Amino acid sequence: MALKPGRNEESTDISYFYDAGTATRGGCVVLDAVNASGEAMDQAANQVKYKLGTTSDVPVGILLNDVVNKDLTRTHLNYYKNEVQKGGKVTVLTKGWVHTSNVTGTPAPGDLAYVDDAGTAGNITNVVDPTLSGVLCIGRFMSNKDADGYAKVAVNLPNFG
Repeated sequence: MALKPGRNEESTDISYFYDAGTATRGGCVVLDAVNASGEAMDQAANQVKYKLGTTSDVPVGILLNDVVNKDLTRTHLNYYKNEVQKGGKVTVLTKGWVHTSNVTGTPAPGDLAYVDDAGTAGNITNVVDPTLSGVLCIGRFMSNKDADGYAKVAVNLPNFG
């Protein structure tokens, strides 16, 4: 589990699909393509994924669902685990805070939180290439990593800085 239950979900977004394989909740997703479609909520082009950050990536928020790839003719999704089938709509935290273990590096309280550009796709880090820092900032770390590797991250997206 990459997210602990203690969190504050001030604002979430349910207009994106996740079709880039399976994923565990708690990491930062970015737009899968720049051609995301406008007003319609069910446009297949509105996709997010875990990816190492680059200057062309747009961070969307923290993934709040586990994305699985199950044979739904044999079993069903485990709604108690908040599972979503690959290719389905996911819930993304855009404002609030979470305790996540998808953290690279050794953050300190007050450090800026970025989409990881060099470690693990979807992770959040306090160190990033300075040329990417403005585009990949998602918020701030509000704690150090604890003994289990979880840190409190305050998210405030979209980032215009």
